[in-house]
Amino acid sequence: MNIVLLDPRQTEQSLWSISAKRQLEHLHTHLNLAVGDTLKVGVKQGTRYLTEVMEVSDTVIRVKPLHQETVPQKLPVTLIVALPRPKVLRRLIMDAVTLGVEKIILIHSYRVDKSYWQTPFLQQLDHYVELGLEQAGDTIAPKIECYKRFKPFVEDVLPSLIHAHQPAFLAHPYVEQSMPYAINQPCSIVIGPEGGFIPYEVDLLIQNGCQAAHLGNRIIRTETVIPYLIGRLFST
Repeated sequence: MNIVLLDPRQTEQSLWSISAKRQLEHLHTHLNLAVGDTLKVGVKQGTRYLTEVMEVSDTVIRVKPLHQETVPQKLPVTLIVALPRPKVLRRLIMDAVTLGVEKIILIHSYRVDKSYWQTPFLQQLDHYVELGLEQAGDTIAPKIECYKRFKPFVEDVLPSLIHAHQPAFLAHPYVEQSMPYAINQPCSIVIGPEGGFIPYEVDLLIQNGCQAAHLGNRIIRTETVIPYLIGRLFST
């Protein structure tokens, strides 16, 4: 936890109160905060501050804002991912948020088990987003959308995300074109399920504007390919 995130309602007084059990446990156990220490605090969907600790107890920590700090800049990336297994989904969301993507879209495909859409993890996305923001020291959550029907998403929604200066790259191992480096421009990244998209799905994605590109001769797991791809496309 590199920042404590507060609801805007918790910052309406001159002293801000931190009272969530998980946050208090971390601050007491790992930081051993004392009065006079400084602490990074962010207002959800708002500004980040350096604060001074004014009061410490078992049930609340009160801080006073000292000055604003710069919120980490988002990457202009829309991440489109075929819904993975629940445990992978948890890590995927946290890592994508930590890396700073602007938008995450979860989609269905032929090789996505329909039971994945019933997982309780989908009801807990806000929690995993918060964990990712805390790791990054960020305050602005990405937008998250879910589409349970593949064809309507690809034909009706995907084209609106693709423009002349905003391409969409489909990670696919069986094509000649290699994934570009350091494009440093807005883009969408499309990642398939375990086992990959079936040929029909690949063809439909390409017909609707995606550029299929490989990442070499290795087959990479979903949770591994996302940080690799983002690092490759936005290296400096």
